[in-house]
Amino acid sequence: MIRHPQAEQIVQKLAQAGHVAVYAGGCVRDALLQRTYPDVDIATSATPDEVQSLFPKASDPQGKAFGVIRLRLDDHIFEIATFRVDGPYLDGRRPSSITFTTAKEDAQRRDFTINGMFFDPLKNELLDYVQGQADLATQQIRAIGDPLSRFTEDRLRLFRAIRFAVQLGFSIEPTTWKALCTLAPDSKVISPERIRDELVKILTSPDPARGFDLLHQSGLLAVWIPELLPMRDCAQSPEHHPEGDVWVHTRLLLTHLKNPSPVLALSALLHDIGKPPTSKTDPDGRIRFFGHEGVGARMAEEILRRLRFPNDEISAITACIANHMAFKDAPNMRVSTLKRLLARPTFSEELELHRIDCSSCHGQLDIYNFLTAKLSEFSKEEIKPKPLLTGHDLQQLGATPGPKMGKILHQLMDEQLEGKFTDRASALVRAQELLN
Repeated sequence: MIRHPQAEQIVQKLAQAGHVAVYAGGCVRDALLQRTYPDVDIATSATPDEVQSLFPKASDPQGKAFGVIRLRLDDHIFEIATFRVDGPYLDGRRPSSITFTTAKEDAQRRDFTINGMFFDPLKNELLDYVQGQADLATQQIRAIGDPLSRFTEDRLRLFRAIRFAVQLGFSIEPTTWKALCTLAPDSKVISPERIRDELVKILTSPDPARGFDLLHQSGLLAVWIPELLPMRDCAQSPEHHPEGDVWVHTRLLLTHLKNPSPVLALSALLHDIGKPPTSKTDPDGRIRFFGHEGVGARMAEEILRRLRFPNDEISAITACIANHMAFKDAPNMRVSTLKRLLARPTFSEELELHRIDCSSCHGQLDIYNFLTAKLSEFSKEEIKPKPLLTGHDLQQLGATPGPKMGKILHQLMDEQLEGKFTDRASALVRAQELLN
């Protein structure tokens, strides 16, 4: 069922030393679902010290306290975990103590039945002590044992249940779902970094819209991104948004995504978050949201920083949100302005955000088609050419460093983008004219 030469080599060596060793968790689940399994985790009756004696290069000072040793073999890193039962989870994340045990007892402390199966590669035998195979057949996410206990032990499992549901297209078993909703308010004990990682996996899944629904219905969205909730019942002018309020519109955007990049997924989720605080109704009844893109970008930055997103992703996502209304002016832009738009580092995400934004309201894709055509028309060198002149060149012509020199350099680049000159000599002549 699972063929992995290096992993089999590890299991063989453990078995020859008299230990039980099997593949565990996600790789078994994915193999049964005929999905790829990039990682193979190994569970064994050998203690961490016994594992290290067999594999002297294996180490993991932090994981060893929880019975986990990491081993690099060729280009693969394997986690070798000793069968264990966990003591009380006092912090809602990790057990306060562990006791080494058997495979059957180890299975009982795992999160969901579909993740609690083992596979013995030497006997080609599936070990299923938790009825995980049955839940795979009915496509259900079910907690092992008492769901309240499983979620109380590790609150991150609240998010993991939703993540597996949207990644696999499974339903969440009713008792498990009820416990998840009950404990959602207690998820505040989880570190923001872990929430960020799970949110990204949910929103970059094959079905981000369903992930959005489950996060909202469970109450987890209200805990971690409450700024989204005012989008519900935030009305929009029907002539531009026949689909409904801002919440409905945002959800509709997410239905157009399948395995998107994190930047596109978060940009779509947060692109109109600035509409509720900027909503104004004209005397004629038309609803407007002046400046919502700028307000939304600032709100998104606060949210993303709270969730400990990397700075480069924060910059990219907020740029997409801040710029998403600029596309309407593209057909009337000067050539230089248009090329600067196409040269933005986030342009591909911005263009796709524009497409799904339009597809989720009026359905008009004229500007999208215009920009796609321009992208094909211009070469990369035309869109983002190397400047013919630098500040040093202007200083050689007598310019003094300062705002004026910056404006001249910007104008020179605009004229270069518009094709008014194409060589350095012509650029120098034009620079001299601007300096005089």
